[in-house]
Amino acid sequence: MKSKWVRVTLMMLGIAGISTAQAAVDSYRYAHVTISTPWYIFIFLLMGVFAPFILMAVLAWRVAIKKAQNEASEKSETHTEN
Repeated sequence: MKSKWVRVTLMMLGIAGISTAQAAVDSYRYAHVTISTPWYIFIFLLMGVFAPFILMAVLAWRVAIKKAQNEASEKSETHTEN
């Protein structure tokens, strides 16, 4: 258990020792930013925000249809019993 904490501590010290300028240079080296990147971000966030609303609308519509069918079947059952 002690060796695990020693490893974690050394790893954190190593991470803290990395300069922020080096991290910034490395991030731009691997992130290929082009003119279309903001559009990709916009479309990703658009789907992430609107997908739950679309799902909510579909589920509400489905429940409303089932509720109407259940009410219609209950009315027909009570009407045939009388």
